[in-house]
Amino acid sequence: MSIAENISAIRKNMDAAARAAGRDPGEILLCAATKMNDADAVRQAIAAGVDCCGENRVQELTQKLSRNAYSGAPIHFIGHLQTNKVRQVVGKVDLIQSVDRLPLIEAIEKEAARQDIVQDVLLEINVGREESKSGFYTEEIHQILEHFHRFSHLHVRGLMAIPPICQHPGENFRFFQEILQLSVDIKRKKYDNVETECLSMGMSDDYADAIACGSTMIRVGTAIFGARNYAKPHL
Repeated sequence: MSIAENISAIRKNMDAAARAAGRDPGEILLCAATKMNDADAVRQAIAAGVDCCGENRVQELTQKLSRNAYSGAPIHFIGHLQTNKVRQVVGKVDLIQSVDRLPLIEAIEKEAARQDIVQDVLLEINVGREESKSGFYTEEIHQILEHFHRFSHLHVRGLMAIPPICQHPGENFRFFQEILQLSVDIKRKKYDNVETECLSMGMSDDYADAIACGSTMIRVGTAIFGARNYAKPHL
């Protein structure tokens, strides 16, 4: 199947999952995870109607920006961001989804202040408490947010989560529910510069469950572009 056909099938599944949960399908965005896919593939995904593109690697982001690969769609950064590469991302993307530690928050604040902009971000939650993954634990997020009034050049739009790899349908349901509850708790606190309008959770194997649990954005790569070929040049 072509990229356009894959996206059409995903849209139908998103619609069905939303309606089964009593939700409006229009509230859920489809983010194309474009890691290791070339500029032409990205353009095809945008032409087929994805809502935004999510890039994992700074080098790929920079290369594809230089080729206008993302023209026509917002661009998000969804991968692990090193503090020494913040300058290459802040102001270049509409949303940084993967803000996963306090030093990164401070680095983004400093660079956004230098550019005199407000950078939209999501806070990444390590909901499965996996040592191999970055992100805040649910119990420490409130302590971080209590001090967010200091970061006037950042605006938290919500939360992002990458649960453990899903081996069977429904396995990650409880993790998605935990993120939804955390967002409700955060909203009640009314922190400065913090909103919970965006819940970025759900990928190719589990996005229907994520939608059932309140996801407002799913990040899909393999189901759009096919399995990644690590031997093929992708820039």
